[in-house]
Amino acid sequence: MTNMAIDHVALTVRDLLGMADFYERALGLKPQGGDDATRRLGTADRTLIELRHDAAARPRDPRQAGLFHTAFLLPERADLGRWLRHAPDQDIRLTGASDHGVSEALYLDDPEGNGIEIYWDRPPSEWTRDGDRIEMFTHRLDLTELSQASPGEWQGVPQDGSIGHVHLQVGDIDRADAFFRGDLGLTRTFDGPGGAWYGWNGYHHQLAGNVWNSRDARPRDPQMTGLAEIVLNAPDRAGQVLHDPWGTRFAMI
Repeated sequence: MTNMAIDHVALTVRDLLGMADFYERALGLKPQGGDDATRRLGTADRTLIELRHDAAARPRDPRQAGLFHTAFLLPERADLGRWLRHAPDQDIRLTGASDHGVSEALYLDDPEGNGIEIYWDRPPSEWTRDGDRIEMFTHRLDLTELSQASPGEWQGVPQDGSIGHVHLQVGDIDRADAFFRGDLGLTRTFDGPGGAWYGWNGYHHQLAGNVWNSRDARPRDPQMTGLAEIVLNAPDRAGQVLHDPWGTRFAMI
């Protein structure tokens, strides 16, 4: 087994206060501290997102390699339904909603164009496996049923919420595969047109890469907003820093 998991994600942002307000108000993340240059947000005692201010950063190019979405994993289906009812009150426009078999997911963008997924997992005993492979699909999600099956009010991301996975834009699937499997020790769990999904320790995926917008992308511009780094909880490799072929930084703690 690989002793590694996603700890948190860091984003470079132009509007630090506005972005921090969005993640507090829209997602219900709690302030974890910071200063004039950074804001950390998460659950009561765990950082999930770190925002790093750079007023001079250029707006992200959706065709570049980098972040496709950060996925916030909620512990219960009812949590997802409560957030769904909360979204209209915050003028949040969903960009998608899908049943993936292993999970149910809602999609949106933050004010600077960073993709967000909010999801819950069905029990692993209900996932369809074939060796290391895990079946996933994209079917329509019944939003009315999800909302009606979830009593109570949204109170923010629960204490045991986490970054379940990060989906990346890459320039080439084969080069990404060599990095994910070779450098990070992930197992390839699923393939779809233009994308591949990877997990540690039997999970459907902690990381994925696609070329849907970024085929043949060059290394990303570090002076651009968007993904600054993915921080991995990896005690056996603490202190190591890796970069994928497009410059996406992985820091291990």
